[in-house]
Amino acid sequence: MSAPALELRAVERRYRQGEGFLEILRGADFAIWPGQSVALVAPSGAGKSTLLHVAGLLEKPDGGDVLIDGAPTAAMSDDARTALRRDSIGFVYQFHHLLPEFTALENIMLPQMIHGLPGSEAGDRARQLLDYLGVGARAAHRPAELSGGEQQRVAIGRAVANSPRLLLADEPTGNLDPNTADHVFGALTRLVRATGLATLVATHNMDLARQMDRRITLRDGLVVEL
Repeated sequence: MSAPALELRAVERRYRQGEGFLEILRGADFAIWPGQSVALVAPSGAGKSTLLHVAGLLEKPDGGDVLIDGAPTAAMSDDARTALRRDSIGFVYQFHHLLPEFTALENIMLPQMIHGLPGSEAGDRARQLLDYLGVGARAAHRPAELSGGEQQRVAIGRAVANSPRLLLADEPTGNLDPNTADHVFGALTRLVRATGLATLVATHNMDLARQMDRRITLRDGLVVEL
């Protein structure tokens, strides 16, 4: 069996609060394999964003380790962690964070060109992603000219433009009405199944969570399967 795309081993994360510490993760264990989609559902303040930040190498754990494709990261330098995050992990947030001065196509081309892909190849892949996500006709439009659902689909395309192994999403449909959320989530699910991505999605939407392969929550700083 292949190595998990993401594995947390006894991960601890705490923040200083006054003269003490606020313990968020207390030895959390979790693994997700390529092609799996996992919903992270937990009340506000339980640590969902912290878990995503640690899993995405945006924050270092205070204990334990995070493995990406079997490679431990706790002892890596900041530069090595940045390179691994850039090459292997895609992020989608509740707000799309698209660059307003660029078109939908250009927003997906940019990360590929930064990664060293020629403009013509980046453009071809960006068009394929936009078509696959159902917004190919909006390629020449800037974010302000797109609906909320279209913006999020472009953001998903940007997140997977460099073919990451792992996709982390933090309330990706949180700003959308239920019907639009269903369309965006459907596009995301199809993309995950077609590419073999491992996907961890933090969401309050239980209808969407039930459509994913697994559901987890956080209890007392531990990851618990639902």
